[in-house]
Amino acid sequence: MITFDEDKQIFHLTNNRISYLIQIKPGGYLAHIYFGKKIAHYSSSYDYPQVDRSFSPNPPHAVDRGFSLDTLLQEYPGHGFGDFREPAYNIRLNDGSRVTDFRYHDYQIRPGKPQLAGLPATYVSDEHDAQTLVLHLLDQVSQLELKMYYTIFTKQNVITRSAKLTNHGNDTVEVNRLTSVAIDFPAASYDLIQLRGAWARERNIVREPLNLGIKVLDSKRGASGHQQNPFVALVQPETTEFQGEAIGFGLIYSGNHETIIQRDQYAQTRVLMGINSFNFAWQLQPETAFQTPEVVLVYSDAGLNAMSQTFHDLCNQHLVPRRFQQRQRPILINNWEATYFNFDENKILKLAQAAKEVGIELFVLDDGWFGARNDDRTSLGDWFENKAKLSHGVSGLSAQIHQMGLQFGIWFEPEMISEDSDLFRNHPDWVLEVPRRERSVGRNQYVLDFSRAEVRANIFKQMTTILDQANLDYIKWDMNRNMTEVYSQVLPALQQGEVAHRYILGLYDFLSKITQAYPQVLFEGCAGGGGRFDLGILYYLPQSWTSDNTDAISRIKVQYGTSLLYPISSMGAHVSAVPNEQTHRVTSLAIRGNVAMSGVLGYELDLTKATADEKQAIAEQIKFYKAHRQLLQFGKFYRLMSPFNHNDVAWMFVSEQQDEAIVFYFRMSAEASYPLVTLKLAGLDPAKHYRLGNAVYGGDELMNIGLYVDPNLTGDYATQRYVIKAIED
Repeated sequence: MITFDEDKQIFHLTNNRISYLIQIKPGGYLAHIYFGKKIAHYSSSYDYPQVDRSFSPNPPHAVDRGFSLDTLLQEYPGHGFGDFREPAYNIRLNDGSRVTDFRYHDYQIRPGKPQLAGLPATYVSDEHDAQTLVLHLLDQVSQLELKMYYTIFTKQNVITRSAKLTNHGNDTVEVNRLTSVAIDFPAASYDLIQLRGAWARERNIVREPLNLGIKVLDSKRGASGHQQNPFVALVQPETTEFQGEAIGFGLIYSGNHETIIQRDQYAQTRVLMGINSFNFAWQLQPETAFQTPEVVLVYSDAGLNAMSQTFHDLCNQHLVPRRFQQRQRPILINNWEATYFNFDENKILKLAQAAKEVGIELFVLDDGWFGARNDDRTSLGDWFENKAKLSHGVSGLSAQIHQMGLQFGIWFEPEMISEDSDLFRNHPDWVLEVPRRERSVGRNQYVLDFSRAEVRANIFKQMTTILDQANLDYIKWDMNRNMTEVYSQVLPALQQGEVAHRYILGLYDFLSKITQAYPQVLFEGCAGGGGRFDLGILYYLPQSWTSDNTDAISRIKVQYGTSLLYPISSMGAHVSAVPNEQTHRVTSLAIRGNVAMSGVLGYELDLTKATADEKQAIAEQIKFYKAHRQLLQFGKFYRLMSPFNHNDVAWMFVSEQQDEAIVFYFRMSAEASYPLVTLKLAGLDPAKHYRLGNAVYGGDELMNIGLYVDPNLTGDYATQRYVIKAIED
């Protein structure tokens, strides 16, 4: 899949779908030529023209005034030799200079895909599933070596990229920026798509024309964040869900991130993505290396749905833990909104029994089971069971719930500590704080310094004591506070710029150890809902709590936006009571169920207070979900009508064999004399016939003509569900 043309000095990465072209320019500079739909052979038709641009300097030894780094489309640009755009790296050398000059040295082509030490990344099970190009660049003066990794997958429209910087010199250098990817695109009109939001309103789709200048999308919170997900897409203005070009960028990282999009004076577009450079200062000592996280680049020439389906396929086959690939997720109930902190063993058992009766498979005991935890002001860090609430302890409760025929799981918040805790009283220096300054408080808690091995070891021992005693099937890993006073007590002053990244490396080390030690346990990520829903977490924890907002109408936007990048099998989605806790909205059980079924179905309400009719309706939802779980969790997902553009919303799931599909339709608000709504489906086999209700339709008919939504739907928050099955001709 990877070839090198010695005469033209061009690397061509290609499979049956895409091509990526890199050229070595005179002097050893790497130029980007093309990323897009596959071409069989490149004959130099698109070599970058050398044009003499005023005030664009020429690099050393340039033989033509038309050759300038200021205008060249590059693969990994620096600063200091005439490129005045945003650089991929910023390194302070021992003499105070920030000018580096990386030139091409040699290359390697390897089968398969190498792992990234200490970092999550995509993987392959067979070396034939991918091929990797490693480009070696050297700065002769500083003796810095830069390795750029490009992996192309055999069956996906995917290129992954990362970079590794090694210091072979005699002096320590300070790395202030080292992006995972840099790529330049020729002059063209683009729209930029990003996923913005807030707590309880995560990953809303924002689309806007890309104008001249610099746009920075980032998080400085110590987490990927509710506010800005580490994802962007460049699309043509005419691109829709079903047509047009799209290039998606997804960062496999869970901490401070930064995406810079720059459209220069010649309408060329540069995209940089990686660890946030704000307050980042890594002391790279002699003969040590720094590895960046990985970025996934996805190309689609068939619109946003095709881009998303590629991301979903990649996550499910090459990112989530291998043991959870295509493994159906259980239907759970979480006690939080039913009890909050006010529970005892007897109340939990009654809830579990009610859950068992309607067909739920997993009971999750949320916050409040440990230490002296009766509110959110105490006991984080004291991970021992509260016998005043659980008279038989976690292990005894687990045994009783398992005897009912249910699986059992509990909630942890391992990265946090309460001031009112034994752990804080014994180790007050284990929190992130700046000496001689007061600590800010979030949710009555502080952040443990997970960059320190002894801190992680203590929490690991506490957690494994519980895990070894109790038969647990599930753990909800929560994180309810962003980082402030980012300072470690054990690092010298010059290394304080490393703390935020070292924290994330420590988190990954912890997650790796605990998930490998307990491979039978399903871990679900959570950070105040969707505050750390990213590809890095997905590598360790195969699903995440999508949002703390369980309101069905709010969730339609959250889940629609999340699906742009993340697979349905990763989205925890619950039916909760009404009026909803977050929005106080009252919606039908039908729409709450249809929205939650469009993720990993769960419940978060007090079933002991549900009416007989409500219990029957919930039991029917669960029965339906179990019958179609494989399709709903792992089928091909199509977005049909967007809540960001319409009052009507629809999406659907199609089986791999195209013999079954499920369509969900939602209407946000009712209006008098409402227009008839045509629903055009997608992903069906045009040659097959499908049964819908008592009628039979052609696949091409359902996709090209469509069908009318029931005009008799009434009221706000209306919904319909369609089950479509192929029939034998």
